[in-house]
Amino acid sequence: MAAERLQKIIAAAGIASRRKSEELITTGQVSVNGAVITELGSKADPETDSIRVNGKLLTGAERHEYIALNKPRGYVTTVSDPEGRPTVMELVRSKARVYPIGRLDFNSEGLLLLTNDGDLAHKLMKAASHIPKTYLVKVAGQPAPEQLRRLRAGVSISEERDPKKRVRTAPAQIRVIKEADNPWLEVVLHEGRNRQIRKMFEEIGHHAEKIRRVRYGPLELDIPPGESRALSPQEVSRLKYAISAEPGRAPKVVDRRPERQSNRPERASQAAARRPFRSTSTRRDDQRGQEQNSKRSFGPAKRVTGKSFRERGDSRRKQRG
Repeated sequence: MAAERLQKIIAAAGIASRRKSEELITTGQVSVNGAVITELGSKADPETDSIRVNGKLLTGAERHEYIALNKPRGYVTTVSDPEGRPTVMELVRSKARVYPIGRLDFNSEGLLLLTNDGDLAHKLMKAASHIPKTYLVKVAGQPAPEQLRRLRAGVSISEERDPKKRVRTAPAQIRVIKEADNPWLEVVLHEGRNRQIRKMFEEIGHHAEKIRRVRYGPLELDIPPGESRALSPQEVSRLKYAISAEPGRAPKVVDRRPERQSNRPERASQAAARRPFRSTSTRRDDQRGQEQNSKRSFGPAKRVTGKSFRERGDSRRKQRG
């Protein structure tokens, strides 16, 4: 088997996501044939090399599993929590070493994907800028139309790793789905920043009381809170297709005009190709020759004169008299 990047091998074995695998390498937790590897981009052959993560030997790639979970409030989206809070892993029944894709914060709920397919998880995180994610959001107070327009156009929020740094959110789709003193809104994002929705509404002076994700790309939430299920092969295929689709790509338009009409430009070009090429000077000489031939045939032009209306009337009166 050809050598592959270490982070890809570790992710395929279900140990961690591609990004987490890179952290394991750079922190010296991965060894190949007894030598500790800390440089990203290092390669190994999973069939012939002895690869260990935290001293444990990799046993090869696992069978990929894809799980949809309806995350309830009060759970952290991580494999383990140093503070001892409940994690989403407690809600998933799987013998495979799956891990969550992306995150929903402690007080958010809704559709969350988990898998041991490190390659797919990496692509989903990388493609987060164009895969739409739909949320139902209940806010405190009624945002003004101008405030909603600001959110749709994008607002400046604090960066996750550096709170002093500000970043501008991408345009979002927002509409009111239930009018009330504390209304419900549908929010569609095309990016995945940490606590983005909460920060967006705080920027316009409103608190997001409840956040529920109901759609992730082509997948919809269809299970009760706290329940999980395996994705069907069709759902996995649609998810992979959403990753490969280019952002903002326009659908292919098929020309359904009759063949007779679509062939006109081709016939015109063929007729033009059959005509001999004539330069500008050649056409000018032909025009002069035609003018000379015209003068020889008819002679110089003569001015035609005739009687005026009054003269014709006088001649008629003389004839009658």
